[in-house]
Amino acid sequence: MRRFGQVIQVKPEKLDEYKMLHANPWPEVNAMLKACNISNYSIFHHNGLLFAYFEYSGKDFDADMKKMADDPKTQEWWKLTDPCQEPVKGHKADEWWSTMEEVFRLD
Repeated sequence: MRRFGQVIQVKPEKLDEYKMLHANPWPEVNAMLKACNISNYSIFHHNGLLFAYFEYSGKDFDADMKKMADDPKTQEWWKLTDPCQEPVKGHKADEWWSTMEEVFRLD
């Protein structure tokens, strides 16, 4: 199992919309996350940043992420959530959610 921490900025004027969407996520999107071997997925907000944590238990992360990206229902969901977000300033322009380096873990 691999653990991921990721960060992205939320547009201040879109924070309430983003929270509303995630208060009632679509069952099809949640099912696709699970089908792509993602579990224990949480998103937190602090001072304009969204922090995501999830665990990946599959064998081919890139293939599972492609499967998710190719899913029509997930694409619909992202059309609603993506306008609420923007890459973290100073990070790679092509990196949407920036993956963070794990520096400590207590099991």
